[in-house]
Amino acid sequence: MKMDDECHELLKKRILDHLQLIYPYTDNHYLLSELLRIMRLQQIACLTDAHVNLWDQSDTVLITYGDSVQKADEMPLKTLKRFMDNYLQDHVSTVHILPFYPYSSDDGFSVINYVEVNQSLGNWQDIKAFSGNYKLMADLVINHCSSRSLWFDNFKQRRHPGMDYFIEMPADTDLSLVVRPRTSPLLRETETLDGTRYVWCTFSHDQIDLNFANPQVLLEFAGIIRTYLDNGISLFRLDAVAFLWKEAGTSSINLPQTHEIIRLLRLLIEHANPQAVVITETNIPNRENLSYFGNANEAHWIYNFSLPPLVLYTLYSGRSHLLKQWLMSMPPAQNGTTYFNFLASHDGIGMRPAEGLLSDEVVQQMADTVRAFGGEASMRSMADGTYKPYELNISLFDAMKGTFAGEDNYQIARFLCAHAIMLALEGVPGIYIHSFLATPNDQAKREASGHNRAINRHNWDEQDICALLDNELSLNSQVLKQMKKLLNIRSRQKAFHPNATQFTMHFSESLFAFWRQSQDRSQSIFCIYNITNQPQQLALQDVNLVDTQLWHDLHNKYVFNDPRESILLEPYDYVWISNV
Repeated sequence: MKMDDECHELLKKRILDHLQLIYPYTDNHYLLSELLRIMRLQQIACLTDAHVNLWDQSDTVLITYGDSVQKADEMPLKTLKRFMDNYLQDHVSTVHILPFYPYSSDDGFSVINYVEVNQSLGNWQDIKAFSGNYKLMADLVINHCSSRSLWFDNFKQRRHPGMDYFIEMPADTDLSLVVRPRTSPLLRETETLDGTRYVWCTFSHDQIDLNFANPQVLLEFAGIIRTYLDNGISLFRLDAVAFLWKEAGTSSINLPQTHEIIRLLRLLIEHANPQAVVITETNIPNRENLSYFGNANEAHWIYNFSLPPLVLYTLYSGRSHLLKQWLMSMPPAQNGTTYFNFLASHDGIGMRPAEGLLSDEVVQQMADTVRAFGGEASMRSMADGTYKPYELNISLFDAMKGTFAGEDNYQIARFLCAHAIMLALEGVPGIYIHSFLATPNDQAKREASGHNRAINRHNWDEQDICALLDNELSLNSQVLKQMKKLLNIRSRQKAFHPNATQFTMHFSESLFAFWRQSQDRSQSIFCIYNITNQPQQLALQDVNLVDTQLWHDLHNKYVFNDPRESILLEPYDYVWISNV
């Protein structure tokens, strides 16, 4: 690539501007030269416009652990890739392999070594092999590392690297303003060669928060990012990034330095690979979450964390009012950014993003309903000493067993309705592997591990799951078939582009509806859902279909010849009414 001096000087200036805001009292010219060297950006070309979309309606992300599907005597990453190639290759464009590094707890999110692949899963060649068929997404577990890491061992031994990589505080520091999602003490007592120290741990005492006020930590992560790029990774999920910068006397969440670091990392990543995408994982209230778009200079995608609890409430209650109010309040993502939509993940259904959207009474009712369906509710401590559900832990398929009234016979229909809502919304969809497979709660794994989240982290034996999927009568086969059908339809519609126009529609509370229009205005789709367990009438004249166009349902291919007719939507049925 030919050197462009003007572009290179502009990049250097932009990096320096970020560094000055993050580290105003540091030799930032040294940091600049180190970042350029580590990221190999001495020679670059000019970037395209930040408002160009690197995705379209054919993009879907599969979320999975490296060992979600296993075969005896074979490295799980090889098994997973073969399983994906056989069952999902034509239906997902991207695979998010959850932390595949050596770890000590939290199923990978307590990283011992960021630049090694867990030997129980495979090696870097196995990781890179996915990039031949799929775009590859990986976690940058940037807020904390394992207490068993070399860095933390060196901290205790007072050696480099690591001695100054962590945040020490006097034991009596007033940290009452700090926002965090756990009930364990924030400071961990640790013995070092220099005596007892107290280190900051936002999530657990095995997950020691890193000190980004030390620029050397930033340089370490630049090297980690470069390693991932070299191994085919093009989508970077910044895990728990909202907590990155800490200051006593503040909430230590969403601080200005955190946003500035994200802007800097995006700048480095997109210059190293103009097709790369940065995703922020910020499980926080909706308004705060939206701030991570920046001005198309932070996250390309933000997790749409309010969607899962709101969809679950809507289907439990049979009322669309709260989901509709939220959808009307969501700003359209400008080109170059979009939402990352999901209903289930390796974690539970987070309830903090529903703060201000769902009342405490509703949240408690949802927790009680999930428990009735075999799930759990994880709690967090409040400033007044009380406890509140912050996460519902259950497999999404089992969460759809019924409603607030109890279990019923509409589990599959309700489950597919939820996904039909998610797949039609503005944004890129992410689907957890266990949603494709209709995996039930894994109570044995939860009990064995002692962690609620394990209930939704089942490990399938390849032979067992393939037998179920190849049996057309099994629930698993039926669900996978219908999920693939939904994705096939979505991928062909320009109006389902992640950045296509979206407007909320108003019907009775028993229906949830919105309108999508392609960016070139050639296609309109009216997406209308019966979110109750009772049949509902839909009068097409209320949809205001244009008489001069021929409309049909993409889902069942029914043609609407009379715009004045009424159609009956069975429980949890839906229509995608299109003019193309």
